[in-house]
Amino acid sequence: MSAKAISEQTGKEFLYKHICTTAAVQNRFHYANVTAETDWNRLVQDHPWLLTERLVVKPDQLIKRRGKLGLVGVNLDLQGVKEWLKPRLMKETTIGKAKGLLKNFLIEPFVPHKQEEEFYVCIYAAREGDYVLFHHEGGVDVGDVDAKAQKLLVGVDEKLNEDAVKQQLLKHAPANRKEILANFLVGLFNLYEDLYFTYLEINPLVVTKDGVYVLDMAAKIDATADYICKAKWGDVEFPPPFGREAYPEEAYIADLDAKSGASLKLTLLNPRGRIWTMVAGGGASVVYSDTICDLGGVNELANYGEYSGAPSEQQTYDYAKTILSLMTREKHPEGKVLIIGGSIANFTNVAATFKGIVRAIRDYQDALKEHEVTIFVRRGGPNYQEGLRVMGEVGKTTGIPIHVFGTETHMTAIVGMALGHRPIANQPRGAAHTANFLLNTSSSNVTPTSSRTQSFCEVKSETSAAAAQKSKPGTPPVKATTLFSKHTKSIVWGMQTRAVQGMLDFDYVCSRTEPSVACMVYPFTGDHKQKFYWGHKEILLPVYKNMADAMKKHPEVDVLISFASLRSAYDSTMETMQYPQIRTIAIIAEGIPEALTRKIIKKADEKGITIIGPATVGGIKPGCFKIGNTGGMLDNILASKLYRPGSVAYVSRSGGMSNELNNIISRTTDGVYEGVAIGGDRYPGSVFMDHVLRYQDTPGVKMIVVLGEIGGNEEYKICQGIKEGRITKPVVCWCIGTCATMFSSEVQFGHAGACANQASETAVAKNKALKEAGAFVPKSFDELGEVIKSVYDDLVSRGVIVPAKEVPPPTVPMDYSWARELGLIRKPASFMTSICDERGQELIYAGMPITEVFKEEMGLGGTLGLLWFQRRLPRYACQFIEMCLMVTADHGPAVSGAHNTIVCARAGKDLISSLTSGLLTIGDRFGGALDAAAKQFSKAFDSGMLPMEFVNKMKKDGKLIMGIGHRVKSINNPDMRVQILKDFVKQHFPATQLLDYALEVEKITTSKKPNLILNVDGFIGVAFVDLLRTCGGFTRDEADEFVEIGALNGIFVLGRSMGFIGHYLDQKRLKQGLYRHPWDDISYVLPEHMSM
Repeated sequence: MSAKAISEQTGKEFLYKHICTTAAVQNRFHYANVTAETDWNRLVQDHPWLLTERLVVKPDQLIKRRGKLGLVGVNLDLQGVKEWLKPRLMKETTIGKAKGLLKNFLIEPFVPHKQEEEFYVCIYAAREGDYVLFHHEGGVDVGDVDAKAQKLLVGVDEKLNEDAVKQQLLKHAPANRKEILANFLVGLFNLYEDLYFTYLEINPLVVTKDGVYVLDMAAKIDATADYICKAKWGDVEFPPPFGREAYPEEAYIADLDAKSGASLKLTLLNPRGRIWTMVAGGGASVVYSDTICDLGGVNELANYGEYSGAPSEQQTYDYAKTILSLMTREKHPEGKVLIIGGSIANFTNVAATFKGIVRAIRDYQDALKEHEVTIFVRRGGPNYQEGLRVMGEVGKTTGIPIHVFGTETHMTAIVGMALGHRPIANQPRGAAHTANFLLNTSSSNVTPTSSRTQSFCEVKSETSAAAAQKSKPGTPPVKATTLFSKHTKSIVWGMQTRAVQGMLDFDYVCSRTEPSVACMVYPFTGDHKQKFYWGHKEILLPVYKNMADAMKKHPEVDVLISFASLRSAYDSTMETMQYPQIRTIAIIAEGIPEALTRKIIKKADEKGITIIGPATVGGIKPGCFKIGNTGGMLDNILASKLYRPGSVAYVSRSGGMSNELNNIISRTTDGVYEGVAIGGDRYPGSVFMDHVLRYQDTPGVKMIVVLGEIGGNEEYKICQGIKEGRITKPVVCWCIGTCATMFSSEVQFGHAGACANQASETAVAKNKALKEAGAFVPKSFDELGEVIKSVYDDLVSRGVIVPAKEVPPPTVPMDYSWARELGLIRKPASFMTSICDERGQELIYAGMPITEVFKEEMGLGGTLGLLWFQRRLPRYACQFIEMCLMVTADHGPAVSGAHNTIVCARAGKDLISSLTSGLLTIGDRFGGALDAAAKQFSKAFDSGMLPMEFVNKMKKDGKLIMGIGHRVKSINNPDMRVQILKDFVKQHFPATQLLDYALEVEKITTSKKPNLILNVDGFIGVAFVDLLRTCGGFTRDEADEFVEIGALNGIFVLGRSMGFIGHYLDQKRLKQGLYRHPWDDISYVLPEHMSM
C-alpha cells in the first residue's frame, strides 16, 4: 500500500519540523495528546501553556468534518477541556456507517481570529502532477471546494513559484495577505514534495498580523518512500480509519510483511464474524471479498487479507496460524467457514505455501473442530496438485471438513458452496499433474486461422517501431501499436534465472527460432555467461555488469524486463530510457514511491516508450513473447493454450488475475491473443485505454476483456471511447472491489491503487457507467466467464471469428530440479547428513530448531551434544563438555601447536593458515592422547585386567600408557585443571568406574616416578567414556563407537583452536616480525670429514 493517512498530530509535527518559509508559523509544536491513560499532572508539566492559554480540543482519529459533527471544543480553559472530554472520551460514537470509540484527542491553543482571516488550502497528487487548491474563504462552511477553489497544476518535475501562486491562486485573497500566503504556500508545497506527501489539506489556514496558524490538518504520505524519508519521518504510526480497531495481529502481519520480499496483508473487519478468508493474490483477495458481499455475507465477513509474491512455507505458516488463532477465539452458533482461495499463481510454489497452511491447521485442529469450522480450498499454479493433495490429506487425518478444488472449478465457486448458495461439488479431479506438459494432450482441435496467421507470421512493423523516433518535431513520439512479435528480443535486468528459463521454454513451445532473451544485466557481478536450456540443448546467455555494454552489443533488443528492487528500479529504468532502441519496459517491482513512478511515466511519454508496471507480473502474447513469470509454468501455458494466439485480448491490473483470465478465456473461447497486467499501483506506467486502443487497432483481436478495479478514473475513458466510436470491438468489462461500498470503514485492498477517494472511483459506479456506455458487464465476477462465452459465440456465429485446427506444440523437457520437487524422479544422493538441516525457514540441529536451542539455554555443550552425538545430553554432561573446552583452550606458547601457530603468524600468514599449522601438530605425542587413553584404559578395564597387570603388560610390550605423564606437573605439583575436572565428575557423574581404574593406575605409575600422573588428556579421555556409558543416552555399542571414530580428540582440537587463535591475534596485535630461530639454540652436529 502506498498512500496512507497519518494523524493530525503527526502531520503537524512534520510541518513544524521541516517547512522552510519566511512566513511566521505560530504555535509550533504546541499540541498535547490525550487518551484514557493520560496523567493530567504529567501532561501539564510537559506542556505548561495548557494552564495559561485558551484551548481547543478535538478527536485525532481520521474523522472528517469534525466541526460539523460537534466534535470540536473551542475557547476552553483546561478544566473546560476536561469537562468537554467527560461525555466523549472512550464513548462509542457513530459517524456515517462507522461505529467506534473516541479515544485519542488533540489539545491546541485557541487562536482568536476573524472569519476573513480563514483560508483553505489543499495539495493532492494526480498522474499528471500535483494540484494545489486555494480558496479565500476557509472553515467549517467552506462547502464544495472543488467547484469554488482556485486550482493550479504543478507538473511532474516542475517547481511552484510565488509569482504563479499570486497570479493563479490568490486572485481573491486580501492584498495585504498575498505576500505571506504566497511564501507559505511555496514552502508548504516544497515540504509536500520533500516528505513524499500524497495529500495535504489545511482548513482553516489562519493568517493574522502575527503570522500563520495551521488550525486543522489532514494528510496522507506515500508509505513506500520510507527508505528515502526515514531520517525525516522517524517511526510513523498509521492509525486505522475510525470505526476499526488497531489489532496487534494486524501489526504482527505488517511486521512480517516488512521483513519479507513477499506480500502479507491482514485487516480485521469483524472478529466475531463467521466467514474468514485466506486468499493468495492482491486482485483475487478483492474478488473473493466482492463475492462474499454479493452473496449477503458482508456482516459476517471477519477479515480482509492476502498473501502473495512466493512467501516461504514458514511465512505462510505464521500468516495462517494468526488467522486460525483469531477465528477460534469466539464460537458462532452456525459454525464458521474458512475460504482458502486464490487465482492461478504465476510463480508461487503452491505446494510449499499450502504445507505452511497445513502445519497451522494441524496445530489448531482441536480448536477448529470445537468451533465447527469448515474449510473450502481452490487454487492453481506451480505444483498446485501436490498442494491440493496435502490439503485434502490433512482433512482426512484430522477429521476437519475440507473441500478441495483446482483450476477446473471457477475461482469464486467455493464462496457459493461455503455460504450454502450452491451444492458442494463432488466431481473427482482429473489426474492432472504439473508434469503433464511432457505429453501432447490437447482437448480442443480448433483455433482461429486469422489470429494464428496474423500472430505467427507478423514481423515487427518497422513503421510502428520507427514512428516513435520519426514523429514531427515538437510533438511527443507515437507509441508502438505492436509491442511484441515472434522476433522480439529483450534484456532482463536482474539475476532472475528461473524467469528467464520460463521465457525460453515458452519461446521453444511457441516454435520461435531464437530465444526472446538476448542477455541479462546484473551490476553486482562481472561480465560472464549464464547457462540455460533451449529445449534439450544447453545454451549460454551473456550477463553484463552495466547497461551500456548490453545495449551496444545487442542493438536488436527493444524490450527491457526489469526485476530491479523497489530501491533501484527508478534509477535503472531512467538509465534504460536513454537508449533509443528500447520501446517497451516492464517493471516488476512493487513498492516504488509514486513520485518516482510519475517521473518514469513522464520520461517514457517524452520518449514514446510503453511502460508495463510497476507492481506487475508483466504480460503475454501467445505464440510470440512473454514477460518473465507471466502465465505460470508450462503446464498452465499448455492448459490455457498460450502457445498459440486466440482472438481475445485482455488487460487487467492484477498479475494473478491475469492468469485466471487466461484460464477463463481458454475455457470459453479460442484463447488469448494478448494479455497485459498493467500493475496494481495508483499510477501504472500504461493505463487500460492505452492497451484497449492498441487492441482496437490490431486486426487479430476480435474482442476485448478488461478487468478493472476500484480506485482511479481510467475505466471512464473506455466508456468515452465506446460512446465516441473510437472503440468498436466488443468489450467485456468488470471492475472488482464492489464490496468497498458495503464496508462501514475504509479498507485499503492489496493493490496500492485499490482505494476510492470519491464516489466515481468506486467499482459499483464504474460498472454502471460501463454498462450504460455499451460494454458487456456481468452481474458479478462469477458470471464473467459466461458473458465472455456469450459474446464470443455471437462473433463465431456471425463469422467474425473462424476457428481453425489446433496444431500441437513441441514437447519441452522438464528441468531436473523441478521434476525432483514433484517427486517424479529419484537419484542416489552424493552426501548424507543426519545432524543439521538448513533448508527450511529455521536451522535445525539434530531435529531441534535453533530457536529451541536458545530457548532451552543449551549452551555450547548442549549444541555440541546435538551436533556430535545427536543427543540432548543431561545438563551436567553439557557443563562437563564446556569445562573440557575451557581447560584445553591453551597451555602456553611453548607447546608445539602454539609454537607453530606463532611462527606462521609471524611469517605473515592469515588466520586460517596459522591455525591449521598448529592443528597439524596434534597427535599421539601432543594433545591427541584423549582417544588413545580412552581406548587403552577401556580395553584393559573391560577385559578384567587389574591395574598392576595393565601397567606391567604395557611395560613388557614396550608401549607408553597414553594419558599418563607430564613434563612439568607431578604428584607433588598437581595439575589444577585435572583437579577441577575431578571434583566436578565425582560430584555429578552417576558412576566413574573407568576414572577410578585410571586413578589406581596413576598410583602405581607415580610410585615409580612422581611426574607419571594422569594428565588432562588422559583424564578427559577416561571421564568421557564414563559419561557416554552412564548418562543414559547411549547403548554400550554406541558409546564405544564414538570412542573408536575419534570423537574425544575433537574436544582437544575444538578447545585448543581457541588458544591457537588467541596466539595468532596476540602476535598480530604485538606486530611481531618474521621469526628466525637463534643459532645458539641449535646444535650443529656434522660428520667429521664435512666439518674439516
